[in-house]
Amino acid sequence: QKNTSRLITDVASMQVIHTYTGHGADVHLLLPFGDHIISVDRDNVVIVWDVESEEEYLQITFDKVSFEVSAVMHPSTYLNKILFGSCQGGLQLWNVKSKYNGRESHAKVHFGLADQYAYLFPQTPAVDVVGVGLSSGQIVIHNIKFDESMMKFQQDWGPVTSLSFRTDGHPVMAAGSPVGHIGLWDLEEKKLVCQMREAHNTAIAGLTFLHSEPLLITNGADNAIRVWIFDTAGGGGRLLRSRLGHSAPPSQVRHHGLNGQHILSQDGTLQSFSTVHEKFNRSLGHGSINKKKSKKKSLRYEQLKLPAITTFASESARQDDWDSIVACHRGFLMTTTWNYQKGSMGAHKLEPERFNKNRAVDITSCGNFVVVGISSGHIDVYNMQSGMHRGQYGEDRAHEGAVRGVSVDGLNQLTISAGADNLVKMWKFKSRQLVHSVDLASPPATTHLHRDSGMLAIALDDFTLNVLDTETRRIVRRFSGHRGQVNDMTFSPDGRWLITASMDCTIRTWDLPSGCLVDCFLVDSAAVSLTMSPTGNFLASSHVDNLGIYLWSNNTLCCMVSLRPLPADYEPTVIMLPGTFEEGEDEDLNSEMIEYESPEQLDEELVTLSLLPDSRWKNLLHLDIIKKRNKPKEPPKVPKAAPFFMPTIPGLIPQFAPPEGSNQEEQSKVVNFGVLAQKSNFYRELESATLSNKFDGPVGMLKEMGPSAIDAELRGLAPDMGGDVFVLKGFLKMVASMLDSKRDFDLAQAYLALFLKLHLRLISQEPELMGEASRVSQELEKTWTSMQTLFNQSLCLLSYSKSALL
Repeated sequence: QKNTSRLITDVASMQVIHTYTGHGADVHLLLPFGDHIISVDRDNVVIVWDVESEEEYLQITFDKVSFEVSAVMHPSTYLNKILFGSCQGGLQLWNVKSKYNGRESHAKVHFGLADQYAYLFPQTPAVDVVGVGLSSGQIVIHNIKFDESMMKFQQDWGPVTSLSFRTDGHPVMAAGSPVGHIGLWDLEEKKLVCQMREAHNTAIAGLTFLHSEPLLITNGADNAIRVWIFDTAGGGGRLLRSRLGHSAPPSQVRHHGLNGQHILSQDGTLQSFSTVHEKFNRSLGHGSINKKKSKKKSLRYEQLKLPAITTFASESARQDDWDSIVACHRGFLMTTTWNYQKGSMGAHKLEPERFNKNRAVDITSCGNFVVVGISSGHIDVYNMQSGMHRGQYGEDRAHEGAVRGVSVDGLNQLTISAGADNLVKMWKFKSRQLVHSVDLASPPATTHLHRDSGMLAIALDDFTLNVLDTETRRIVRRFSGHRGQVNDMTFSPDGRWLITASMDCTIRTWDLPSGCLVDCFLVDSAAVSLTMSPTGNFLASSHVDNLGIYLWSNNTLCCMVSLRPLPADYEPTVIMLPGTFEEGEDEDLNSEMIEYESPEQLDEELVTLSLLPDSRWKNLLHLDIIKKRNKPKEPPKVPKAAPFFMPTIPGLIPQFAPPEGSNQEEQSKVVNFGVLAQKSNFYRELESATLSNKFDGPVGMLKEMGPSAIDAELRGLAPDMGGDVFVLKGFLKMVASMLDSKRDFDLAQAYLALFLKLHLRLISQEPELMGEASRVSQELEKTWTSMQTLFNQSLCLLSYSKSALL
């Protein structure tokens, strides 16, 4: 990191645990080493720190001319040894134990490669052997014990950026390159067996084989992590799963669909992000030219890519039937279509007859047509399903200058275009005839149409905003206040607010009915794009030099917010974007974190339910039905084999002997557990709780049991099962205490219902149990009355607020 201190962060709580200060230059290498951590700075100073005490354990200074440290590692099984690599191509093995005072424990190792930068050297599966990647693209497998180079490989793609070795029985080494390729080398046959080309769009920053698994994890400067599995013939890996982010700051973000759960963004490529869970994120790709033509022309892979996307539009109305996204590319004539459902480039490339750049694009609300504005002032219409050209606006061209914005209303009646000639023109969508034009005071920079209300927001080059009503064809609002170029605009779903972002780092909210500024705040990095979710829950923004998309919650949905106009001298507050803070601010953030513990009961008048799943208590009364339904049918019995010699009774007349035990009196198979029964843990806990009138223990034990265990425990309270009347009375007291505390109301009712079902006859015969049961019924009636009162009060408040709204 770019300062002279190092931080150790607890990942679970995201808090800084230790800070180490002492370097005089930027730290560029770190190595965890048992109870220590090793750091190397740009001044070639190596410091070994004690993790717990944060004190300096050892310091080593190398001469930059002869040995500039470029890599550091701990060889496996080498006690207290650290291996350093240098920009001069040499390696040194050091013992950092205190009694040796950090002296060099091995002679300097040099490969005889002058001025070769040693990038890294990971441990191989073999002891004493490391792999060394050099800046020349050479890979050396070196034995540090005998100071011998065992084998060498040459990579043709530039310096070796990362190395890793398979540990699942295959002698394969993977090497990364600055161009995004991965080379797989067979260490036994000493040859290149496979190339994984374009594994990443940029340099491979790191790759690691999982231990004893055919899985390779890679990451690169393109902000992507990919997992490759090696289960195919030929030794190559196929992509198993990946997580992608923006490789460059996104210049445009738009919500896709009506539920507000998906955001389309473009950073040169087209990507979709989910506001629900990251597993729904996906990349639609970069786009490429016709592959059939490329084979005829023998084009290379790099030449197949389309230029970066500059702007796009989407509509989800017919996305199940055909393409639903259209995009313009930088300096490219054609406009491409994309299929959101398939997550790939679509079937059509919309190419106009004029050789100019596409500047603006829009899709009709029905999803059938695409309107494309060109830098020459022409506007063309295409069919989204067939990709055919359907006409153009104007006899020669629509505008005298470049088209800055184009939109189609919600009913496909009007097409509104804005050009660099200071004109906003309205055209009939079907006949393409000019209906009306509006003169602007300054050339427009961008436009945005709210289809439901027919309001068109126009940002001008003089940093002012105009709002045009397409029904009356007049400018109904003019806003000023921005001190920089307006980058993007968006409307709230109801069309009441216009939210704008400018290069002056402000995000402003304008109230259209009152024509006033109602909200304004500063961000530390200017927002370049805005989009409001169709549900009005979130505002999404992208910012200069930031790879992420930021979501802002709509506070008006959660609490009362004053929408009074802001005064003229209002000073907006600065909001730091998450993940961006200055040095020293992390301590303030940690001090402000407050742990909140929710109480068991929020208020004495409230009745709370348990957090247990319904399966724990809802079926207690129906266990007999469930057991009867789930009872398997009796398996067929195998008939007894007849004896070889039939037994007979001795006598003059031969008679067969009856089966043994047939004349014995049948004994009852029912065992009386009254004497044999043993008290369970719940029984003993309930017995002691009844004496002390504290029932938290038995209630907690019941919460941890399943329905069958609860049924068995309640049956065991009966006298014929080893229980007594005193414990039965204690159980009723436990239910009464649960009702009196107004907690676990659902459990108390379920336990009481099962208890009455099992022991109702016994309760009717015992006066003590009858008295306790009547007290429980009174508590239950009191609780129900309290709940009904609260419910009636809620209905009154609801009807009052409804009448107030009317």
